[in-house]
Amino acid sequence: MAKKEAPPAAASAEAKPPGKMKLIILIAVIVLLAIGLSVGATWFLLSKGDSAAEQQAQASAEPAVPLKQPAIYEELSPAFVVNFTQQGRARYMQVSVALMARDQLALDALKVHMPVLRNRLVMLFSSQDFNALMTPVGKEMLRQQATASVQELAEKETGKLTVEQVLFTNIVLQ
Repeated sequence: MAKKEAPPAAASAEAKPPGKMKLIILIAVIVLLAIGLSVGATWFLLSKGDSAAEQQAQASAEPAVPLKQPAIYEELSPAFVVNFTQQGRARYMQVSVALMARDQLALDALKVHMPVLRNRLVMLFSSQDFNALMTPVGKEMLRQQATASVQELAEKETGKLTVEQVLFTNIVLQ
């Protein structure tokens, strides 16, 4: 009988070491999981702090960037009237022009040179082909040429690009 009781005790002794091994592996997994979570949380919190610092740096840098000033429009009056001769027939063009700028002082400095500016625009308008001006593309090309001419004059006379755009407020072809 004593022999019969011994084998169950030996079987239970053999069963305990795998239980201890499972416990050790479980503890190791828990420790590794805790380390991984702490590293992940630390990385998340530090990267969140960096983005907050970047946002603060951007916010402090934004006031240093000059904001775009509102547009100022200067109407050139009277309207420009030029004539063309096409196939022996007299043709006319009347154009009302406005200058768009952002700096009133620079625009006032350009007003001193208004006779030269008007002369340039009259010469430009009168040198155009009447048939080309009948199309929207031709009118846009003329507007871009007028803008370039006025900007060139402004750069030459005032030292900076005063006029942003030349706009046609009215154009009549006859």
